Amino acid sequence: MIRPMRAADAARVLAIYQAGIDGGQASFETEAPTWEEFDAAKLALHRHVAVVDDDIKGWVAASATSSRCAYRGVVEHSVYVDPDAHHRGIGGALLQALIDSTEAEGIWTIQSGIFPENTASLRLHERAGFRIVGTRTRVGRHHGRWRDVVLVERRSTVVGGD
Repeated sequence: MIRPMRAADAARVLAIYQAGIDGGQASFETEAPTWEEFDAAKLALHRHVAVVDDDIKGWVAASATSSRCAYRGVVEHSVYVDPDAHHRGIGGALLQALIDSTEAEGIWTIQSGIFPENTASLRLHERAGFRIVGTRTRVGRHHGRWRDVVLVERRSTVVGGD
Protein backbone atom coordinates (compact mmCIF):
# COMPACT_ATOMS: atom_id res chain seq x y z
CA MET A 1 0.00 0.00 0.00
CA ILE A 2 1.26 3.46 -0.87
CA ARG A 3 0.11 6.31 1.36
CA PRO A 4 1.17 9.87 2.21
CA MET A 5 4.17 10.15 4.52
CA ARG A 6 3.39 11.33 8.06
CA ALA A 7 5.52 12.70 10.89
CA ALA A 8 4.90 9.44 12.76
CA ASP A 9 6.87 7.69 9.97
CA ALA A 10 10.03 9.66 10.75
CA ALA A 11 12.09 6.97 12.47
CA ARG A 12 11.44 4.33 9.82
CA VAL A 13 11.88 6.74 6.88
CA LEU A 14 15.20 7.98 8.24
CA ALA A 15 16.38 4.42 8.98
CA ILE A 16 15.70 3.42 5.37
CA TYR A 17 17.48 6.58 4.21
CA GLN A 18 20.51 5.74 6.36
CA ALA A 19 20.57 2.16 5.02
CA GLY A 20 20.70 3.58 1.49
CA ILE A 21 23.47 5.97 2.46
CA ASP A 22 25.42 3.16 4.13
CA GLY A 23 25.22 1.13 0.91
CA GLY A 24 27.45 3.74 -0.72
CA GLN A 25 25.62 4.07 -4.05
CA ALA A 26 22.63 6.24 -3.23
CA SER A 27 23.78 9.65 -2.03
CA PHE A 28 26.66 12.01 -1.44
CA GLU A 29 25.31 12.31 2.10
CA THR A 30 27.07 10.35 4.83
CA GLU A 31 24.35 10.69 7.43
CA ALA A 32 20.58 10.98 7.25
CA PRO A 33 19.24 14.38 8.28
CA THR A 34 17.12 15.00 11.33
CA TRP A 35 13.38 14.74 10.80
CA GLU A 36 13.12 18.51 11.14
CA GLU A 37 15.66 19.01 8.33
CA PHE A 38 14.00 16.35 6.16
CA ASP A 39 10.52 17.77 6.78
CA ALA A 40 11.60 21.33 5.96
CA ALA A 41 13.29 20.27 2.69
CA LYS A 42 10.55 18.07 1.22
CA LEU A 43 7.30 19.17 -0.40
CA ALA A 44 4.38 18.08 1.78
CA LEU A 45 2.15 16.90 -1.08
CA HIS A 46 4.86 14.84 -2.74
CA ARG A 47 6.14 12.40 -0.17
CA HIS A 48 4.83 8.89 0.10
CA VAL A 49 5.65 5.65 1.87
CA ALA A 50 5.17 2.02 0.90
CA VAL A 51 3.69 -0.09 3.68
CA VAL A 52 3.90 -3.89 3.62
CA ASP A 53 2.57 -5.92 6.55
CA ASP A 54 2.28 -2.78 8.70
CA ASP A 55 5.95 -1.85 8.13
CA ILE A 56 7.30 0.95 5.98
CA LYS A 57 9.48 -0.59 3.26
CA GLY A 58 10.29 2.48 1.19
CA TRP A 59 9.68 6.14 0.57
CA VAL A 60 9.77 8.79 -2.13
CA ALA A 61 9.89 12.54 -1.65
CA ALA A 62 10.38 15.63 -3.79
CA SER A 63 11.97 19.02 -3.24
CA ALA A 64 11.69 22.22 -5.23
CA THR A 65 14.68 22.68 -7.51
CA SER A 66 14.54 26.47 -7.48
CA SER A 67 12.56 29.31 -5.97
CA ARG A 68 12.44 31.03 -9.38
CA CYS A 69 8.96 31.23 -10.87
CA ALA A 70 10.03 29.66 -14.18
CA TYR A 71 10.95 26.43 -12.36
CA ARG A 72 7.80 26.09 -10.25
CA GLY A 73 6.90 22.95 -12.19
CA VAL A 74 10.25 21.21 -11.70
CA VAL A 75 11.09 19.04 -8.68
CA GLU A 76 13.98 16.83 -7.66
CA HIS A 77 13.19 13.56 -5.99
CA SER A 78 14.70 10.76 -3.96
CA VAL A 79 13.40 7.22 -3.68
CA TYR A 80 14.68 4.69 -1.15
CA VAL A 81 13.64 1.08 -0.54
CA ASP A 82 14.60 -1.02 2.47
CA PRO A 83 17.44 -3.34 1.34
CA ASP A 84 15.41 -6.34 2.53
CA ALA A 85 12.54 -5.36 0.22
CA HIS A 86 14.37 -4.85 -3.08
CA HIS A 87 13.00 -6.45 -6.27
CA ARG A 88 9.39 -6.47 -5.05
CA GLY A 89 8.03 -3.60 -7.14
CA ILE A 90 8.09 -1.11 -4.27
CA GLY A 91 10.33 1.42 -6.01
CA GLY A 92 8.12 1.45 -9.10
CA ALA A 93 4.96 1.87 -7.03
CA LEU A 94 6.53 4.77 -5.15
CA LEU A 95 7.64 6.49 -8.36
CA GLN A 96 4.14 6.11 -9.78
CA ALA A 97 2.66 7.69 -6.64
CA LEU A 98 5.07 10.59 -7.06
CA ILE A 99 4.21 10.97 -10.74
CA ASP A 100 0.50 10.99 -9.88
CA SER A 101 0.82 13.54 -7.07
CA THR A 102 3.08 15.89 -9.03
CA GLU A 103 0.96 15.83 -12.17
CA ALA A 104 -2.15 16.54 -10.07
CA GLU A 105 -0.39 19.70 -8.85
CA GLY A 106 0.79 20.89 -12.28
CA ILE A 107 4.42 19.79 -12.03
CA TRP A 108 5.85 19.00 -15.44
CA THR A 109 9.35 17.69 -14.68
CA ILE A 110 10.69 15.29 -12.05
CA GLN A 111 14.47 14.98 -12.00
CA SER A 112 17.20 13.32 -10.00
CA GLY A 113 20.90 12.54 -9.98
CA ILE A 114 22.00 8.90 -9.74
CA PHE A 115 25.48 7.45 -9.37
CA PRO A 116 26.23 5.54 -12.60
CA GLU A 117 27.17 2.47 -10.56
CA ASN A 118 23.60 2.33 -9.22
CA THR A 119 22.35 0.41 -12.24
CA ALA A 120 19.28 -0.88 -10.40
CA SER A 121 18.08 2.69 -9.79
CA LEU A 122 18.80 3.68 -13.38
CA ARG A 123 16.72 0.71 -14.63
CA LEU A 124 13.92 1.52 -12.17
CA HIS A 125 13.76 5.10 -13.41
CA GLU A 126 13.86 4.05 -17.06
CA ARG A 127 10.90 1.72 -16.48
CA ALA A 128 9.02 4.64 -14.89
CA GLY A 129 9.51 6.81 -17.99
CA PHE A 130 12.62 8.75 -17.00
CA ARG A 131 15.31 9.45 -19.56
CA ILE A 132 18.99 10.12 -19.14
CA VAL A 133 19.77 13.78 -19.77
CA GLY A 134 23.52 13.51 -19.33
CA THR A 135 26.34 12.84 -16.92
CA ARG A 136 27.96 15.34 -14.62
CA THR A 137 31.55 14.14 -14.45
CA ARG A 138 33.43 14.30 -11.15
CA VAL A 139 30.73 16.55 -9.72
CA GLY A 140 31.47 15.79 -6.07
CA ARG A 141 33.65 13.90 -3.65
CA HIS A 142 32.25 10.93 -1.79
CA HIS A 143 34.32 9.05 0.76
CA GLY A 144 37.49 10.60 -0.60
CA ARG A 145 36.91 9.96 -4.30
CA TRP A 146 35.35 11.91 -7.14
CA ARG A 147 31.96 10.64 -8.29
CA ASP A 148 29.95 11.16 -11.45
CA VAL A 149 26.19 11.67 -11.42
CA VAL A 150 23.78 10.64 -14.17
CA LEU A 151 20.99 13.18 -14.52
CA VAL A 152 17.55 11.70 -15.22
CA GLU A 153 14.25 13.40 -15.81
CA ARG A 154 10.66 12.54 -16.54
CA ARG A 155 8.54 15.05 -18.42
CA SER A 156 4.86 14.85 -17.77
CA THR A 157 2.72 13.67 -20.65
CA VAL A 158 -0.27 15.63 -19.29
CA VAL A 159 1.23 18.82 -17.81
CA GLY A 160 3.23 21.44 -19.68
CA GLY A 161 2.63 20.07 -23.14
CA ASP A 162 1.22 23.26 -24.62
